[in-house]
Amino acid sequence: MYYLSKNKENGFTLVELLIAMTIGLIILAALSSTFLMQRKTYDDQEQIVEMVQNARAAMDMMSREIRMAGYDPSGLADAGIVSATSNSINFTLDITDDAGTGPPDEDTSDSNEDITYSLYTGDGIQKLGRKSTSTAVNQPVAEYIQSLEFKYWDDSVTEYNESTMLSRPVADPANIRVIQITITARTADGSHTPYTLTSYITPRNLAL
Repeated sequence: MYYLSKNKENGFTLVELLIAMTIGLIILAALSSTFLMQRKTYDDQEQIVEMVQNARAAMDMMSREIRMAGYDPSGLADAGIVSATSNSINFTLDITDDAGTGPPDEDTSDSNEDITYSLYTGDGIQKLGRKSTSTAVNQPVAEYIQSLEFKYWDDSVTEYNESTMLSRPVADPANIRVIQITITARTADGSHTPYTLTSYITPRNLAL
């Protein structure tokens, strides 16, 4: 006598399959949302870091070069601050020869001896620009710079504040002894709080 075995392993019903798919989609949506949120947080942090680095690099470069304003070892190059306004500065120094490889040559007409810092717009982006000679075009130092401000004092004050600040633009740049630089950078999309740096520079060669 033969007995037929009954198969007790049943498959998923359509309802069970739909429920499983729905749960899977919910989990997938939650994971996707978490990933997108983490990605946005990462992008935001990256923009903020870039903004801060831009401002610090720009301030470091300006401070280093402005501190050298008026460097004139021969005393014959007539180096110093040429013009000083609230948003730009032009200064000269004698650090090399015509070839740019030798010692100072008693003039300020060589590359990187007549320097100007100011803001300009290129490709729709406001940038901090640097000119290396009086006839050069602006070269970008940092992008997404919201503002650049200079303030000036002579050597008659010991405390630097609004009440002792010289009027801007300074009538006689030769009297400048202390320069305050304030630079404000922003993120590329402008969605974060701008970052502001302020530094006081005392060009040691201006008093000579």
